Amino acid sequence: MTQFYIVRHGNTFGPGETPTRIGARTDLPLTTTGQIQADKLGERFLTENVKFSSAFTSSLCRAIETGERILAYSSLPVELQTLESLIEIDHGPDENRPEEEVIRRIGAEAIHAWDEAGVPPQGWVVRVDERVAAWKQFFVQQASTRPDSNILLVTSNGAARFSLLASQEVGASMGSFETLKLRTGSYGQIKYLTNMAPRIVCWDVRP
Repeated sequence: MTQFYIVRHGNTFGPGETPTRIGARTDLPLTTTGQIQADKLGERFLTENVKFSSAFTSSLCRAIETGERILAYSSLPVELQTLESLIEIDHGPDENRPEEEVIRRIGAEAIHAWDEAGVPPQGWVVRVDERVAAWKQFFVQQASTRPDSNILLVTSNGAARFSLLASQEVGASMGSFETLKLRTGSYGQIKYLTNMAPRIVCWDVRP
């Protein structure tokens, strides 16, 4: 059984700052709160005796720092590798814009469709089919070559949701999970059993 832990990076906006839709073109570091969130994830995995055999992250500094802080709690030496398919989406004209401006342009229904079904709003550069295919290929490859392993993947909210859609395509049920979103500093867990459909264990869990 191969288990995948999909983590969203920690906070990138501090108290008093206006959060914006940041994507692949906006590379922000973690705030102090974001660092604490990453540390709590590391502590959670350590407490639950989750030992990672490999770890992957996008090339954005917020994801890399989150991964590094999580692995600092690992009892095993693990090299953090970057994976291009984990890069955040491009929000097009809404990149780095406050949420109220984004909703004003595309409407609340478009945001709902994105969060509930992974349907990208007009103008966003997502390439849904490619992302779903990349997650499926990664899952199947890792499950076949790394059986009985725990694999850490650190990415962003826009990219993480396609791990759920990819799992559904190969037979997993969403169960009671009503949204594809991951909050900052939270994670989801997907199990791949030999010759069986994947099982979505949990989603959007924040220590």
